[in-house]
Amino acid sequence: MPMNTAATPFVECEQVHAGLAVTDIAAAIDFYTKKLGFKLAFTWGDPPTFAGVNLDKVQMFLRKGTPDPKGCVVYFLVGDADQLYEFHRANDVTIAEPIDDRPYGIRDYVVRDLHGYYLSFGHHLFNAGPSIKIERVDVPVRLEKRLAALLEDLAKHKRMSVNSCLEEMLLHTNDGVGPHTQTTLRHIQELKKKHGIDYDSHASYRFAEE
Repeated sequence: MPMNTAATPFVECEQVHAGLAVTDIAAAIDFYTKKLGFKLAFTWGDPPTFAGVNLDKVQMFLRKGTPDPKGCVVYFLVGDADQLYEFHRANDVTIAEPIDDRPYGIRDYVVRDLHGYYLSFGHHLFNAGPSIKIERVDVPVRLEKRLAALLEDLAKHKRMSVNSCLEEMLLHTNDGVGPHTQTTLRHIQELKKKHGIDYDSHASYRFAEE
């Protein structure tokens, strides 16, 4: 007779942790924190035989053991793969596959760590897919001088025209979400300092042209 199949439970799962076996925990921590840009989260044991390293909110485990990199690839989706790529190149990390736009809608690259593991880092390509035919029209726009300068710098940072940058912000606003990654938001804070923007988000209601 067929066995009764138990009902699939509702499972809450917050995160999946990749775990890599390494011969030397201390050397692996040093490589991941100094070369790849991770932060040390914890170590266990004295001397350590287990550790956690974080890339922003994502944590990966390192355990003492025999490395087995064959067939193993760990993939990280990040905010700005180009920026991280330049950081890794500057740190002489072995680049197994250079950065490029992929047909699956991701711009990514692959590095090899000191134990032979392959790690991929990439970000979404939001221009992937068929072109959408549109008609653009001129809209008379006057912006506060410092905001206009920030907008031009922001568009350059995002490799976009000012027109496309404004369209991106408006389209995201229509969907009730923000268009910027945490990396871009930090860059905007730097641009605010650069252009001397010392007022808050509600200041425009009190703008008075001289």
